[in-house]
Amino acid sequence: MATEDESSAWRTFVFGDEDLPDPDYPIDHVPRDERKGLVSISAVLLGFVFFAGTLWSGAEVGAAMGFGPMLTATAVGYAILGVYVAALCGIAAKAGLTTVLLARYSFGRWGAKFADLLLGGTQVGWFGVTIPMVAIPTATFFGLDSPTFTLALIVIWGVLHLATAYFGYEGMEKLSLVAVPILVVVGLLSVFIAVGDAGGIGGLFGGGSGEMGFAAAVTIVVGTFISGGTQAPNWARFASSTRVGFWAGLVAFLLGNGFLFLSGAVGGAVYDVTPAGDLYEVLAAQGLAAIGLIALVLNIWTTNDNAAYAFGVAGSEAFEFDRKRPFVLAGGTVGILLALAGADSLLIPWLSTLGQYVPPLGGVIIADFLLCWRLRIPRMDDVEFAGVRWIAVLAYVVGILVAALTAGQVVPGVAAPQVLPGPGGAALNGLVAAFVVHTVAYYLLEGTGILDGHDVDSGAERL
Repeated sequence: MATEDESSAWRTFVFGDEDLPDPDYPIDHVPRDERKGLVSISAVLLGFVFFAGTLWSGAEVGAAMGFGPMLTATAVGYAILGVYVAALCGIAAKAGLTTVLLARYSFGRWGAKFADLLLGGTQVGWFGVTIPMVAIPTATFFGLDSPTFTLALIVIWGVLHLATAYFGYEGMEKLSLVAVPILVVVGLLSVFIAVGDAGGIGGLFGGGSGEMGFAAAVTIVVGTFISGGTQAPNWARFASSTRVGFWAGLVAFLLGNGFLFLSGAVGGAVYDVTPAGDLYEVLAAQGLAAIGLIALVLNIWTTNDNAAYAFGVAGSEAFEFDRKRPFVLAGGTVGILLALAGADSLLIPWLSTLGQYVPPLGGVIIADFLLCWRLRIPRMDDVEFAGVRWIAVLAYVVGILVAALTAGQVVPGVAAPQVLPGPGGAALNGLVAAFVVHTVAYYLLEGTGILDGHDVDSGAERL
């Protein structure tokens, strides 16, 4: 039978110090005196975007269309992605709110629960499919790639990925401030060696099968992290100003993601490894396997702890509970179980699904805060939220329909008519459609009083 001290210790482990507010403010505005500068926000967001899947995408596009055309597609694609995420980050910094709390303004108190399920639930899946991406290479590196040892590593890495999310923004910030400079230096070193092995820059510009057109390449570039970018407000809300939030988002999702994509294209062009362009495999081919393993560990860790944090704050909003730790622990446990069950084989279809269903939600939020609220955001305490804000639901439904008719699928394996052109892909088409419909519906239906919106106190404090 547990003693009172043991029960108290477990309660503290799960909930933290209940005499103090959660330092991450999962269901409230981040106070001004808790805000961070550009270096801190950029480091956390760069840690988030440094993900191995982006390297693979770079290698795929470079091999399919050639290095020169790939550079143009990368510039266009990441300009789109960077501006989209930077806008969300600026809004989050202004409001001091997570993505799911922004969704409460856009979709209503009960409508936001769908955003919790979509953004939190999918991140539990992300957590599960990515743990094996570091566990399996670790086992291989040490020559102990037996099923038992690999499963043990999945548990160990899963717990470590949870650890920094458990300690919140501060834990992720400390890890990112160490990891990001290392990953940048290692990436530059690898590119430098690869260019030398290719015989110079000119050696990279040959080849390319010509199998991929410009529009398809931009689709891949935008799709690699547009769903993750929709979660960026979870960290940008700590920014000291709207400007800091905007520039941190742009630095991470334009420059950081672009650098990683380019690194994958260079590695994929020079070395015949599987997966193509993979940082660990490329560095191993360069005789730097140990450095490659360290880089891979940091690469996956700084992305996966962000996923754990995302489902933690989504759980807090869903249950309107002012502590994120119980949801970090519960979601992480489910994610580890998914990894043990072999969920890593679902990574590519998972990315495809996220890229189709998450961006329209971001389109609604950007339209709502920029064109409807016009950034005059009242504090939550001064708003009586509607249960469901139907114009946002309409916009989101149109957005996902447009995305499905662009992608030609409902989900991977379930086809839909592919009748819409996709110069920016399903993700961008769905986002733009949701943005336009929400704006038009607001001024035609809410602005004219046909549909009710939220009730805002006449003396509301505007952020």
